[in-house]
Amino acid sequence: MKKYRHLFFDLDNTLWDFDLNSYHALQENFMRYRLDLQNFDRFYDTYVSHNERLWEFYRQKKITKEELSRSRFELSFSDTGMTGVDPTAFNRDYLELMPQQTRLCDGARVVLEKLSEKYELHIITNGFAEVQYKKLGNSDLSRFFSRVFVSEEIKSPKPSPEIFRHALKSCNARKNESLMIGDDWEVDILGAAGSGIDQVFYQPVRETITGEKPAISRKVTGKTTTYFITDLHQLVSIL
Repeated sequence: MKKYRHLFFDLDNTLWDFDLNSYHALQENFMRYRLDLQNFDRFYDTYVSHNERLWEFYRQKKITKEELSRSRFELSFSDTGMTGVDPTAFNRDYLELMPQQTRLCDGARVVLEKLSEKYELHIITNGFAEVQYKKLGNSDLSRFFSRVFVSEEIKSPKPSPEIFRHALKSCNARKNESLMIGDDWEVDILGAAGSGIDQVFYQPVRETITGEKPAISRKVTGKTTTYFITDLHQLVSIL
């Protein structure tokens, strides 16, 4: 087993429960704008589809932050036949509400408490800086991390190698002493692997009928190692 010193975590859906928090923030915004909640679930599904596609365009630098922010709600309102809402204002209020949500992925705080005693912890996250820092602060996660690297500030989103190289250099961390933990195969795992960093692919699943969690698995590809976990507590076993 390698001796790791620096652990780089993704934020959304690895530590901070983005899916659940986004759902509740959008629902709260729906009520703020006095929209019919009977339409919410259809609107939410439409929004998720547009948001994921537009974020991919944003990562590829095909659209701007402003275009992403406006279009994801403009298209969602249009597709669901809802009128009379300014998509730019709705996006602004959504971004205000979202980081106020504090639901974490199962085991996140307990695992960070344990790991912070032995390792240097850092964040590498795609997203808007003003939102990501508030998420960390409001969820009482900031105290665990020495450095936070946000793609908007670095001007290079994962999976681009630039953000990983920048993080390593800024932390004075060697590749063979570093480990990236994330839930997105292309963005976190392939991105880190392409930069020569070992990775942990976090895929939460429900327990089996016996109440057991699937075992940790490990795969060596090229010059890096990929670990597969279904529970954040399994990180402690790897390390």
